[in-house]
Amino acid sequence: QVTGYLDDCTCDVETIDAFNNYKLFPRLNELLESDYFRYYKVNLQKPCPFWDDNSHCGMRDCAVQPCPSDEVPDGIRSASYKYSEEANNLAEECEEAKRLGAVDDSLSKETRQAVLQWAQHDDSSDSFCEADDIHSPEAEYVDLLLNPERYTGYKGPDAWKIWNSIYEENCFKPQNVKRPLASGREDDGGHTFYKWLKGVCVEKRAFYRLISGLHASINIHLSARYLLQDTWSEKKWGPNITEFQQRFDEVLTRGEGPRRLKNLYFLYLIELRALSKVLPFFERPGFQLYTGNKSQDAEMKNLLLEILHLAKSFPLHFDENSFFAGNKKEAAKLKEEFRLHFKNISKIMDCVGCFKCRLWGKLQTQGLGTALKILFSENLIEKIPESGPSYGFQLTRQEIVALFNAFGRVSTSVKELENFRNILQNMR
Repeated sequence: QVTGYLDDCTCDVETIDAFNNYKLFPRLNELLESDYFRYYKVNLQKPCPFWDDNSHCGMRDCAVQPCPSDEVPDGIRSASYKYSEEANNLAEECEEAKRLGAVDDSLSKETRQAVLQWAQHDDSSDSFCEADDIHSPEAEYVDLLLNPERYTGYKGPDAWKIWNSIYEENCFKPQNVKRPLASGREDDGGHTFYKWLKGVCVEKRAFYRLISGLHASINIHLSARYLLQDTWSEKKWGPNITEFQQRFDEVLTRGEGPRRLKNLYFLYLIELRALSKVLPFFERPGFQLYTGNKSQDAEMKNLLLEILHLAKSFPLHFDENSFFAGNKKEAAKLKEEFRLHFKNISKIMDCVGCFKCRLWGKLQTQGLGTALKILFSENLIEKIPESGPSYGFQLTRQEIVALFNAFGRVSTSVKELENFRNILQNMR
C-alpha cells in the first residue's frame, strides 16, 4: 500500500524499488561478502551509560554466535586448544556461551594478520557517533556473515525502553507531545504528534524520520528472518507474515505502518545520497580496500566504485541543500544539536540487552552517523587532493565498513518489502 511520493523529497517509492531491487542490491550484496566488509570490530562489553542494566538476554539467539548442541563452535576451539583435554569442560563452556552470547571471533590465522594490518591503515576522526575504542582489549572482530541480523526473541519492556529513550529524549520532541501508539488509549491517532512534526523545521523533521526509518528497517529484518521452526534437528528462518502485519498493516497500526515504511524509504534516500557524495574519497588511486590479498582488493575496489557510480546515477536524489540553509549562526547551532542527539543515540546502543541486536544496532547507527558526516562535509570532500592524505576529510575503516553494511541493511529491507508484498498478494 506504500506508493507514490515521499514528503520533503521529489522521489517516489516505485523509482526506489526498481533501482534498488534490480540494480543496486545484487552488487552491494557481493561487496558485503568480501573480507574487507565482513569483519567489524566492536566492543559488546561496554556498560550502559544511562541506567543500571545487567539484564542480558538469556535466549540463545541473542548470542552473537549461538553454540550448537552437536558441535563446539570454532570460536571456542580456536580461542584455546586446552579445552580439548576434557570433554566436560567443553560442555560447560558451551552452556556459558549459550547463556551469555559468545562473540564469534573465530578468525583464521591469515585473517588475523590482515586484520592487524587494517588497524595500521586506520585514522581516527569521528563526529556523529560515540565510536568504540577499537584498541580496547574488550573490542573484538566479529564476522558479520556468521552473525546475521534476525529475530532473536528480544522484545518486551527491555526493547521498548531502548526505543522509548531514543524517541522521547533524542528526537527534539517535547514531552507533552505523545508519539503515535506510544500511550495506548489516550492516543489521538497521532494527530497532535503530526501537527507538531509539520510545524518543526525540515532538519528536526528529517531527524525523526531517519530514526523511524531505521526502526522500520530493523523490524523488517526481524519479520523477514523469523524463527519459524525450532526442533532438535533443525532451525528454520524465514518470513513471518503475522509479525510483519502487526508492525506495518495500516488497519492494525491505525495508519502508522505505512508512515513508518515511507520513513524507511526516506532513510534509503539519505544514505544513497551520502554514497553518491563520497565518491571522490574512494576514487583516489591511493585508496585501497586493504586486506593483503592484492588481486581481490583491486577487484573489490572496482566493485565499490561501480556501486558508487550507480548511486550517483540515481535520477531523483534527496537535496540536502535544504538542510541548515538558514541564518549561519542558527544553522551552526542546529547542526551541533543534531550531532549531539545522534551521538547520544549511538551511546544508547550499549544498553541493548541482546548482544546480536547490540552488534547490529551499533553498526547501523555508526553507518547512518557516517552518512550524515559525509553530507555535512561536502565542501571538504570536494577539496580532497588526488594524491596524498585527505586532511580535511577522513573515514576510518570502521566507518567505511559501517557505512556500507548499514546501507546494505536498508537496501535489504526495501528488497524484503517486495517479497512481503508478493506473499500478501498470493494470500488474497
